[in-house]
Amino acid sequence: MQQDSKPILCQRAIKPCRPQPTRPESLDLIISPSTMADQLAAEHRNGVKFHQLQGIRGLSDAYRVQDAYVASIIADDTQAGYKIGLTSKRMQDMCGIDQPISGTIFGRKVARSGIRLSLADYNHLGLEFEICCRLGRDLVPADSPVTPEQAGDAIDAVAAAIELVDDRHADYSVLDINTLVADNSWNAGVVLGDFVPPPARLDETEGIAYQDGEEIGRGHGADALGHPFIPLAWLANHLAASGRTLRKGDIVMTGSIVTTRFPSGPFTFRFDIGGLGSVEVYGE
Repeated sequence: MQQDSKPILCQRAIKPCRPQPTRPESLDLIISPSTMADQLAAEHRNGVKFHQLQGIRGLSDAYRVQDAYVASIIADDTQAGYKIGLTSKRMQDMCGIDQPISGTIFGRKVARSGIRLSLADYNHLGLEFEICCRLGRDLVPADSPVTPEQAGDAIDAVAAAIELVDDRHADYSVLDINTLVADNSWNAGVVLGDFVPPPARLDETEGIAYQDGEEIGRGHGADALGHPFIPLAWLANHLAASGRTLRKGDIVMTGSIVTTRFPSGPFTFRFDIGGLGSVEVYGE
């Protein structure tokens, strides 16, 4: 992948970009991850409002619960990749959280531009406007953490994308990051435009979001922690800490550069990114 020679620098929000040590097996979760996973699945089925799960003592435990939750609902589906959330200041301000988070994207939850959605299929549907990256090769940390430049070199294509989230009517004034992470970081699917080769300066691309034909917000690739490859490197190192790797063909949503929108009636959303193309979603 051809890139500008200017180095990509990590911002303070995620310094340093390196794997964190794994916790020992004798963790202090009050309730088992599988029990919490079953509770999350039941609450989604029954339309229970998002609330803090008691007994999760930090992000390490939260990701253990997320793993159990994903395992409990994936059935015969496949994993298509990952979402990274809270990579822009506007999204961190919205949620009151100052670091990125990740979740799993299911294969059957990946849709092409032009899909029509039903609000009735979600507890509380939100749409986020992002740059999606696709891995052209495995991204395996070696003796040192993956850098943003190395992450960028592993990307073979990017696309304008909209992430679907289901926040189950969360109260953002008391949002608990551990429960958010455990709940697969709210991912409910992704809608993708056409993949194209990444431009040399992905951070300078501008995205404009429209609802029913009217502009509702805009952002740049640099809004994702300075460059979309910075959260991508964070994800590679985050996964490496638990023995996992980004693989060829994985898609990665790099975080919304426009504030989440929550439609309450019939809608049309379009997200245009200069040099990348467009993605559209319809619903009622």
